[in-house]
Amino acid sequence: MVNLQCSSDLRMFLCAIYAPVCTEYGRMTLPCRRLCLQARSDCYKLMDMFGVSWPEEMDCIRFPDCDEPYPRPADLLSTSDSTESPVSVQRDYGFWCPRELKIEPELGYSFLGVRDCSPPCPNMYFTREELTFARYFIGVVSIVCLSATLFTFLTFLIDVSRFRYPERPIIFYAVCYMMVSLVFFLGFLLEDRVSCNAASPGRFRASTVTQGSHNKACTLLFMVLYFFTMAGSVWWVILTITWFLAAVPKWGSEAIEKKALLFHACAWGVPGVLTVTLLAMNKIEGDSVSGVCFVGLYNLTALRWFLLAPLGLDVVVGVVLLLAGIAALNRVRMEIPLEKENQEKLVKFMIRIGVFSVLYLVPLLTVVACYLYESSYRTVWETTWVQEKCRDYHIPCPYKVDSTSRPNLALFLIKYLMMLIVGIPSVFWVGSKKTCFEWASFFHGKRRKDGMVNDSRQVLQEPDFAQLLYRDPNTPIVRKSRGTSTQGTSTHASSTHLAMLDEPPSASTSRAGSVRSARSKMSSYHGSLHRSRDGRYTGSSMPRLSDQSRHCSTNRLDGLSRHDSALRLDSQSRHSSTRDLSGAAQAVLGVPGNGIHRILDEDGAAA
Repeated sequence: MVNLQCSSDLRMFLCAIYAPVCTEYGRMTLPCRRLCLQARSDCYKLMDMFGVSWPEEMDCIRFPDCDEPYPRPADLLSTSDSTESPVSVQRDYGFWCPRELKIEPELGYSFLGVRDCSPPCPNMYFTREELTFARYFIGVVSIVCLSATLFTFLTFLIDVSRFRYPERPIIFYAVCYMMVSLVFFLGFLLEDRVSCNAASPGRFRASTVTQGSHNKACTLLFMVLYFFTMAGSVWWVILTITWFLAAVPKWGSEAIEKKALLFHACAWGVPGVLTVTLLAMNKIEGDSVSGVCFVGLYNLTALRWFLLAPLGLDVVVGVVLLLAGIAALNRVRMEIPLEKENQEKLVKFMIRIGVFSVLYLVPLLTVVACYLYESSYRTVWETTWVQEKCRDYHIPCPYKVDSTSRPNLALFLIKYLMMLIVGIPSVFWVGSKKTCFEWASFFHGKRRKDGMVNDSRQVLQEPDFAQLLYRDPNTPIVRKSRGTSTQGTSTHASSTHLAMLDEPPSASTSRAGSVRSARSKMSSYHGSLHRSRDGRYTGSSMPRLSDQSRHCSTNRLDGLSRHDSALRLDSQSRHSSTRDLSGAAQAVLGVPGNGIHRILDEDGAAA
């Protein structure tokens, strides 16, 4: 348009806008509105012919309403000669990107609404001393959180079957925050080599914040950090869902585990979709405080929709399901009569859930509050920064600033602290005596395992039934109970037999004792028995077994004779014991899979 000379006022108008008269730094004047209108009307037809529109920043309404040629006499006056202060003649020019912060157009950077511009690095709000302290603080906290979550995960690997649903999501939740801690630790080691672009003094370019996905290391750190941050919050919601299913509809562990595929699809799929969306929108930003790359550090829209909205939704859903589950457990405790031991276990479980939830929700709510505070005051902080740096960068200063404020470093430290320690509560869930025993067994290795097996064999050693049968009926048996017996094992059978021996003598117990004594005696002489073709058992030990069995039965009958006639009881018990003894021998030795070999196998398995 200038070369075509469509208007004699166009050149002066453009010069007044892009190269104004400047007699004092920070005091700039604008051309009159009449000059703008004249230049626009003269060139309108030619611009319409070429399809060129009048730029928005040259809108004539923005200029002062006057009718004087440029430069005006007032523009050439210094501050001492002028009756007006420099601020009174200024207007809001918006943010002009300094030459030092400009970026190549193909990278797609933006800063304060201006394209091809990036924030300065190191951080625009804090000094180098403050950034150094913050970096070491974040590094120490990340190491603590990484150790805690790694301990939780390794405890799970030692005994995978121990953590079943509904508490299995705690393990995946710990894994997510283990990765988050690892990324922050890497940021501590890398300092600002990834989060910042290197300065280029030859091109008058200062160090700027990395944006977009052109930096592969920054992109990788962002993907891991954002993905596992969102996945950790989703696993928290899934944890409350599993607790709710176990408490309200009374789902069992197997029923909940059948939905594990759906849980994993939601926990990993939703964060994956959000991460890919941010990559497509090129919303990655370097964090010069922590040394990592994240989202929403300078873009308020991304902060609100990709951080505040997902985290807030997770908190609301999780708290609702958690309160419903705790209310259901409390109703069970109040309405259903339980033993005192079960009542105490239920109360302890409810307290455990409550403490774990508080330890998770308090840090997460603090992070959300920090994001809300940051989104509310970000504009004020940026305006204050522009006002403080406009003279250094030789750009227009803000016009009529109502209030100024700088962010407090403690706010950012609290935000990073809560982002990391939110994974530590998983240690309190797995921390117990059983965990200590598992780690002790793991470190002692085979030697401890062999010792435990020997102790188990000593505990499961069968008692001498012959001595028990020979004892005085009035002498009590001292029994040592260790552990719990399982139905169908030799330990359970032994305890049942001892309980029968403690009962008062009777005819039925005499017959049962004869059969059991016969079985135990025949098991000890099994090696000397042989089976012939006609199904009979032969061997040198059979007469001896019969004699000992009859001897034991006679001793038991002597004890019973105190309550009844000796002659009558002796006759009955002889016939019954002989008949039971022969039947017991056939039952023990004749039924396949139910004989002495099976008894010995079960004893060996139990040991």
